[in-house]
Amino acid sequence: MKNLSSSEIRNMFLDFFASKQHMIEPGAPLVPVNDDTLLWINSGVAALKRYFDGSVKPANPRIVNIQKSLRTNDIDNVGRTARHHTFFEMMGNFSIGDYFKEEAIAFAYEFLFSPEWIGLDVNKAYFSVHTGDNDAYNFWVKNHNIDPSRILRTDDNYWMIGNGPSGPNSEIFYDRGPAFDPENIGEKLFFEDLENDRYVEVWNVVFSQYDAVEGQPISSFKELPQKNIDTGMGFERLVSIVQEAETNFDTDLFKPIIDAISKLTVVQYEDNVMAYRVIADHIRSLVFTLADGALFSNEGRGYVLRRLLRRAVRFGKVLGIEGSFLNGLVDEVIAVMKDFYPYISERRDMIVELILSEEKRFAKTLAGGEKLLLDSIKASESHNIAGDVAFKLYDTYGFPVELTQEIAAEYHFTVDLEGFNIALEAQKERARSSRTKTESMNSQQEEIMNFTVPSEFVYDALSLESTVVGLFVDGKRVDSFSGKGHVVFAQTPFYAESGGQVADTGTINAAAASGRVIDVQRIPGGQNLHLVEVEGAIEEGQTFMLSVDRQRRVLIRKNHSAVHLLQAALKQIVGDHVKQAGSYVDDEYFRFDFSHFERLNDAQQQEIETLINDWIAASLPIVTEEKPLDEAKKMGAMALFSENYGDIVRVVSMGDVSIELCGGIHAQGTGEIGLFTIVSEESVGSGVRRIIGKTSKGAFETLKASEMAIAAIRDQLKLSPQKSIHDKIQEMSDEIKTLEQKFQEVMGDVLNAKTQDYVNAAHVINDDLKFVWIDLEDQETEMVKDLVERVRNHVDVVFVANAKADSVTFVVGMSDAAIKNGYKAGDFAKAAALVTGGNGGGRPNFAQAGGKDITKLSTAKAEIFNKVGINL
Repeated sequence: MKNLSSSEIRNMFLDFFASKQHMIEPGAPLVPVNDDTLLWINSGVAALKRYFDGSVKPANPRIVNIQKSLRTNDIDNVGRTARHHTFFEMMGNFSIGDYFKEEAIAFAYEFLFSPEWIGLDVNKAYFSVHTGDNDAYNFWVKNHNIDPSRILRTDDNYWMIGNGPSGPNSEIFYDRGPAFDPENIGEKLFFEDLENDRYVEVWNVVFSQYDAVEGQPISSFKELPQKNIDTGMGFERLVSIVQEAETNFDTDLFKPIIDAISKLTVVQYEDNVMAYRVIADHIRSLVFTLADGALFSNEGRGYVLRRLLRRAVRFGKVLGIEGSFLNGLVDEVIAVMKDFYPYISERRDMIVELILSEEKRFAKTLAGGEKLLLDSIKASESHNIAGDVAFKLYDTYGFPVELTQEIAAEYHFTVDLEGFNIALEAQKERARSSRTKTESMNSQQEEIMNFTVPSEFVYDALSLESTVVGLFVDGKRVDSFSGKGHVVFAQTPFYAESGGQVADTGTINAAAASGRVIDVQRIPGGQNLHLVEVEGAIEEGQTFMLSVDRQRRVLIRKNHSAVHLLQAALKQIVGDHVKQAGSYVDDEYFRFDFSHFERLNDAQQQEIETLINDWIAASLPIVTEEKPLDEAKKMGAMALFSENYGDIVRVVSMGDVSIELCGGIHAQGTGEIGLFTIVSEESVGSGVRRIIGKTSKGAFETLKASEMAIAAIRDQLKLSPQKSIHDKIQEMSDEIKTLEQKFQEVMGDVLNAKTQDYVNAAHVINDDLKFVWIDLEDQETEMVKDLVERVRNHVDVVFVANAKADSVTFVVGMSDAAIKNGYKAGDFAKAAALVTGGNGGGRPNFAQAGGKDITKLSTAKAEIFNKVGINL
C-alpha cells in the first residue's frame, strides 16, 4: 500500500475516474440550492438528485465528485468513536443511465486494489451484497476471484429513502487486523454486524434500478426507465486506512487541528481524546458551513450551527480553555483544506468574525442557563432537578447533562435522568421522522425526462408565433388536451422561473384554441415547459400566437435590474463582505437577502436609496453579453457561489457600477427603472439581513401612501404648516412624562394615606403575628413593591394581589418573626401563582410571582388564607 497524503488521495480518485471518461462535477455547497427537502447536503448523491430523478440531464452521464457533507443525527457519538463525524467528505462516481453493475464493481475493484492506484490488499477485503442480487455476487466472485467465504448476503443491503429511485447495494469492508480486535472475535464481527473498529466499511455501491413506493414490498417495485449508479466512499476512513492511522483523528486531516488545540490547554490529548475530537470535528463543520452561506440562528440549519459551536465550547471548558477560542482555530482548518477548497481562504475574515460573535453570545447564554438551574434549585422542595428542566438546559442553553449534575451535586441535588432521557429520545424521534419525510427523491417522469425535441427561449421578445412540439398531461405525453396541461413550443418568449425571478404569464391564441399561461419551468432537455389552461383543444403541430403579459414583464425586469444595483450599492456603502444569500423578484416587489452582521441604520438606508436613484437618473446602459466563463471572471463579474455555471455564461453590465453573471430579464437601461425605494430592512437570521424594495409604479405608490399617511397625521394633530410632526411628538412626550410624574406622586400620597388603613385591617395569626391581604388593580409594579415595604414595617405577613385585565401579579413580604415561624415569602407567592396558572418565587423575606388566569384569584386568596390558618 502506498504512503499517500489526503490531498494525493483526493487527486488520485478524480484522476482515476477521469481516465474512465467521467466528468468531474464540482462539489456543491453544504447549503442545498433550490432543494427545500434537505437541511444540508448529506451525501454525494444529495447534490445530484436532479440527475437521478430525471429532472435534469447531465452534460456527461458519467460523473465523479468529492462532496462535502454534513450529518448531525449522530452528533452525540462524535468523539466517542473513531469514525463518526459531522462534517465529512464523500467520494463518489455516478452513472446516469450509462454503465451499471458490472462496470461499477470493476471500477471499485481497480481503484482500491490495483497497485497502480490505492493498492490495498484484496485478501483483507470483505464484501456484502443484497440477498437477492445474484448479479453483484457473481461479478465479485467470477470477474474478480473474490472468495465467497468473504461475501455476506443480507436483506439489509438495500438503499431506499422514501419514494423514488432505490435499489440493492454492495459494500466493501477492509480488515485492519487483530490489533483492532482486542477480544480476538475475528470474522464474526463482520458477518454478525457487531460494533467494531476492525472491519471498516470503505465503499458503498448502490445499484439504483427500482422506483420505490413507501409501504410496499420491494418485490412490487417497478424497474426505473433510467438505471443509475450511485457510489459513496468515506474519504476520512480511506485516508485512515491508507495512512495506517489508529483513527480518522490521527490522520493529516485532523492532527494539525488537534496540535493547535493542545497549545490552548494543559490537558494532554491522551487524557481526554473525546474533548479534543469533538472540538476538531466541530470547527471543521463550522468553517465549511459558514463559508457555504449558512449562519447562526435559532431555527433550521442556523440552530444546527449554534448547537455545534456550543458543544465545542462546552468541551473546551472540559479542557480548561477559558474565553473565546474556536475562532482562533479557523486558520488551522484553512491550512489543512485550502489546497482543495481555496474559496474558504477568501471567506476567512467573515468566518472568524461570525464564530467570535457567536462565542460571545454563548457566554451570555451560559450565564442564563446557570441562572435557570439555580432558580430551579431554590424553588425545588424535592432536592431533584426535573427531567424537563435538565433537557431545557441541554437543548436551549447548551448544558450537557453531566454539567447539570455537577452543579446540582454542589447543592446536594440529584437530576431526573430518566425524564431527561425520555425528552432527549423524543427529540431524536422528531428528527428521524423529519428526515424520513424530507430526504426522498422525486419519481422519474420518463416521458418528460426523455423529451428531446428542441425548443428555443427568445430573450426580450414579448410575442411571437410558434408551433406546439410537445404536450403532456400528468407527466404523460399526449396528442391533444383541453383544460390544464403542459406545452412545449418550438420557440417561446416566456421566461421560465429561475435565479429568483418568477416565470412570465400571458396568453396563447390560435383559431381552434386559446388559453392562459399560468407558469413556466425548465425541464431536463433544456426546454421551457408551459403550464396552460385552454379553451378548445390544443394539438401537437398547431401554431399559436404567444403573448407575454407585457406590463407584468416590464415591472419584473425593472425590479430585477434594481436588485443588481442594490447589491452594488451595498458593497460600496456597507462593505465588500456583503454576499448575496437569496433573492426573489416579481412584478410587485423584490426581496434581497445578504450577509451582514448588524442592522442598516436610517442614514445608511437613505444613502443606498440616494445612490441607486442617482444611477437611475444617470440612465446607465444595461448590456447583456454571452462570454466564456473564464473571460467573464476576468472582467470581474460577480457570481453566486451556489450556482454551477456552464462554459458560456450571460454577463449583465450596468454602466461601470455593476457586472454580474445572470440569466434573467433586465431593463434596457437604468433610466427605465424610474424610481427606487426601500420598503423594509430586517434580520432573517444571525448574520443575514433582508431588504424588501420596490421600483417604478410600486415605489411611487409606496411613497404616495406614506405622504397621505403623514398628511392624515398632521390633520389629526392640527399642525400648522410651520410645525413638524417631530416637534409635536416631542411636545406630547414631554407632557406625558410630566403627567406620569404627577400621577406617581399622587398615587404615592394615596398609598401613604392608605397604609394605616391596611395595617388596621390586619388579621392576627399564631397569636402574635399580623397578616394582611391587599387587593389592587392595574398598579405599577414598583409602586406595589414600595407599598409592601411600607406595610411590612407594621405587620409580619403582607400579601398583595395586583389584578390586571388578563393576569395578576403577587408581591409578598415577610418579617423576620414570620420567617422564624416557618413562613417564606417565596412559598406564598408560588402557591398563589400555581393556582392561577403561573409560576414564580423568591427569597424568604420578599417574593414576586405571576398568574395567568384571573378567574382563579378568589381560589388563590383562599389558598393563602388557609396557609395562615384563617377561613374565608
